[in-house]
Parts: sequence; C-alpha cells; structure tokens
Amino acid sequence: MTHFRFLVFFCTAQLAACNSFAADGPVARWKLAGDVKNSVATGPHGENRAVTFEVGDFPAQSAKFDGRGSSISIPAAEPLKLGNSNFTISLWLHTVAESDDDLGDIVSQFDTASRTGFHLSVRNNAGVTHSQANYRQLQFGIDSGTEPLFKDEGRPGNAVYGQTMAVHRGKLYVGTCEPGNNQAGHLYRYDGTNQWTDCGTPDKANSITGMAAYQGDLYVGSGKYRLGGSALSESENPHFGGRIFRYLGDAKWEEVGHFPEMEAVGGMVVFRGKLYVGSLYKPAAFFRYDGEKRWTPLEVPNGKRVEALGVFNGHLWATGYDEGHVYRFDGKEWTDLGRVGEEENTQTYAFTTYKGQLQVAAWRTGKVFAWDKEVWRDRGRLGEELEVMGMLVHNGSFYAGTLPLGQIFRYEGSQSWTMLKQLDTTPDVTYRRVWTMAQHQGKLFATTLPSAHVWSLQTGACVTWDDEFPPGWHHVAAQRHGDTLRLFVDGKSVAESSVGKASSLNLASDQPWQIGAGCGDFFHGSLSDVQVFRRALSIDEILEMQKRDR
Repeated sequence: MTHFRFLVFFCTAQLAACNSFAADGPVARWKLAGDVKNSVATGPHGENRAVTFEVGDFPAQSAKFDGRGSSISIPAAEPLKLGNSNFTISLWLHTVAESDDDLGDIVSQFDTASRTGFHLSVRNNAGVTHSQANYRQLQFGIDSGTEPLFKDEGRPGNAVYGQTMAVHRGKLYVGTCEPGNNQAGHLYRYDGTNQWTDCGTPDKANSITGMAAYQGDLYVGSGKYRLGGSALSESENPHFGGRIFRYLGDAKWEEVGHFPEMEAVGGMVVFRGKLYVGSLYKPAAFFRYDGEKRWTPLEVPNGKRVEALGVFNGHLWATGYDEGHVYRFDGKEWTDLGRVGEEENTQTYAFTTYKGQLQVAAWRTGKVFAWDKEVWRDRGRLGEELEVMGMLVHNGSFYAGTLPLGQIFRYEGSQSWTMLKQLDTTPDVTYRRVWTMAQHQGKLFATTLPSAHVWSLQTGACVTWDDEFPPGWHHVAAQRHGDTLRLFVDGKSVAESSVGKASSLNLASDQPWQIGAGCGDFFHGSLSDVQVFRRALSIDEILEMQKRDR
C-alpha cells in the first residue's frame, strides 16, 4: 500500500508539472529526433541543410552539426515573430572538450540590414590580434537597429596601450605596454569603469604581448614591444621577454616557458586541446605546449613569422608580418594560402568569423578580406584608413578597429563600412590604433594606442556568461523578461543583464530562424529538443524541465 500511495503521489506530481507547461506551453518545439519537424501543430517545420542525426543514451536522439555549413532553416511564421514579447528558448547541447573550430551560433534570427533580431551562441574569439579574447563564452543578445553607446572605461596603470585582452573566470583582463626604464608590462583586471586592479608584473619586459585561457587558467606571454613601429619613441626598458607565465591569482605568477631567442611572444591560441604560441619579431618561431613546462618547437611556413593565431574549420590559422599572406596549419604541416588582396598588403593582422566565413585584417590597404571557397574576397576599405587591427562580431554586427586615426567601424555588407567613433584623439602623433577587442558583460571592449584608454560599446541588449562553457551535454535556457536578459545552464541562473532596455526592442522580422547558424560561425556540436516559449519561464520551471529530461 505504501508503494501504491507513493506511485499515485509521484504520477500526480508529474502530471501537474506537465499540465503547467501545457497550459502555456511552447509555441514551437523541434525535438530533432531523427527529423526537423515541429511537434507543435501550429508551428513551422524546419528545412534540413546537411544536419545528421544520432542515437545515444542521453538524449536518446539528437542532431549533429558539423560547423562547416550544416544548419536548419525555419520560416518566420506568426508564432515565431517575437516582437516585444517576453520569451524563453530552451535546448540541450553538446560540445567536445578539444575543439578545432569556433563553437558557433546555436539559434538565431537576425536581419543584418536593419540589425534586428536575436542570437544565442557559444563563441571562441581567437586571433583578435595577439589575444584569444573569449573562449567557450555563452552569449545571448537582441537588437532592433539601435546605435552603439560608447563609454570610456579608463586607462589601466601607466600604459601606452593594452596589447592583449582576455576574459577568464568572469573577469576581463588587459595586458599593458609600459615602456619606461623602471616600468614593465602589467596585467590589470577590470572591476568597473575607471577601476583597474593591478595583478602584477610577471616579467621585466615592457609588455604583456599575448594572452589566452587554457585548461582553466590564464596564460600570458611577455615581450619588449618596439614602439618605433607605432611611430613613438622607443622604450627605455632594455629587457627582452619571450616568456610564458600562468596566472595564480592576486599578483602571483608561475613561469612555465622561456624562449631565449624570442624578443617578444606573439599570438597565443588553444587548438585541439594544446596551447600554441608564435614570435612577434624575428627569428620566426612557433611552439606547442605539452604540459609540465615542456614546449615542442614546430616548423614555420617558409621561414615566415606567424602572428595572430585563430582556429577555424579544423585548422589553426595564422596571419603574417613578413608578407601579406595567411597560413593554415593542420597539426603537422603548413599551407600557404597566398597574398591577401593587392600587392600593397604586406602584413595581415587579425581574424574573426562572420556568417560562417573567416575574415582577416590587412595593412596597407586598410581592408578586410573573407575566405570564401578557397579565395580571398574583398570586403572593402574602412574609410581612408591604412590598417585594420582588432575585429569582433558582437550582438549580430561585425566591428573593426583601425590605424592611423584609431577609429571603429561597423560592416554594412558588400564592401560598405560605417565609421562609428574615433576612440583615440591624441594630438600630434602619427598613428593612433584600436588594437584589440573582447566581449565581456554583454559589451564589446577595445584598447587604444597611444592614449591607452579602454572603451566599451553597447548595442541593443546582451548578456554573456564570462566563463568557459563546459563540454558534454548541458541544458541551456535564454530569456527576455521585461528589461532583463537571463542565461541558465543546467537549471541554474548563470548570468543576467538589465542594461539596454530590452523590453523596448521590437524583434519583429520576416527573416527565417536558424538552428546551428547565425552572424558568427556555424555551430559545431550536437543539439536536442529546441523549444520556444512566448513567455519568461520561472527558474523553477526551467529547473523542472532540466530534471524531467534527465
């Protein structure tokens, strides 16, 4: 009798939970159980674009996305026209721990012409000059054609500029160049506008020249930056860098590598579970970290330097300072992909991924080029600028910084760019640079030279979980609730933001919904049971959904 009463109670509770969803249930549900059909009668079915299906223990069935072009396209039927309504998107996703690709966009609907819609993504922003700026960052943003709001976040220390930026364990870090005789490159932590906490100087060299999060820790590279390359007086600091350090917290550091012939570390990136670094100056060098302070020297392409290091579609990619080329590494050998654009381009500087294509920045034409079907496509010149540096896709739009005027531009499609703001207005200098970028607290951050101020850019409303999204299967929910955007992972609230007046943003659009694609990269992983609710589910409902599925 006791067992019978328990079963009656348990089934009644489960039925009540199911009825609470049924009363105001999903307006669309793609279970991805062998097909792309919508299990809600009034909702639209999807169109399968090279997505395959899997069977497993949990979930029992799922869809696999290859990160190269597979996706699901869904017509913008009436139930999916979100307008100003509250909404919640719920799904299960799986990613691998050791990736050779950007993880990409999970679900999106975005009209790039009007800058209207939303995106839910897990992004790696690698190759942002010498930084792996974001690693496995969960992002959720909405916009309806708003113009960016810029804010001066202050100057860290006595910097001439912030050469590197990275987000790690919920915080934004900036590595500086401080060139005085008794100065050295510092790491600073952003704790709010004009609040920069000094995390110490790991080396005697004048700059922190590279940065990347790796295996739960933050790693930085040191170097003697040659300020003459930015038409400034050379540093009085005589010390070379060429060292790699692991940050231990507070102002504590552990040296894990030293390359005696290396004046300055260049780009740093994680590829297939290993940390790779290059050399900023000659002689060209390229190393792989094999743990326990062991570094393996690797070949470089045709004896050339590899600088900004990115990861895209199964390869490690590198820009070049010795020629205007881009190089691709498969883990063993390099392939030279040739000169980018005109012969005037003698250097390439940074990467980002936009609409599934790798983008590269160039000197001396001031242009961006896209890797499109094995050729470089001209994406246009940014004003009258000579060099493009840090680039990032933020909240659906593509941004880039420049030299010599230190401006920031937004890509408008084809070969068109809009100049938004000059971030560095230092008088009587030859060059001003917007050097590197990162996404943090739902905003885009950018460093400048020579004023060394860090700026933030906010457009629409956006929230980010500034930690490394864990590999394996996890439940994710993203929602708009009035003016607040929230992210939930495994039934727990992990991030929320009330910046940007989210309730005023009308997301009405005739653009199709996309599962596994968006304004960043194609999703690389697996998805199951994508649901859309035209209301903000409570945290109890989200937790119940996660537990029930498990």
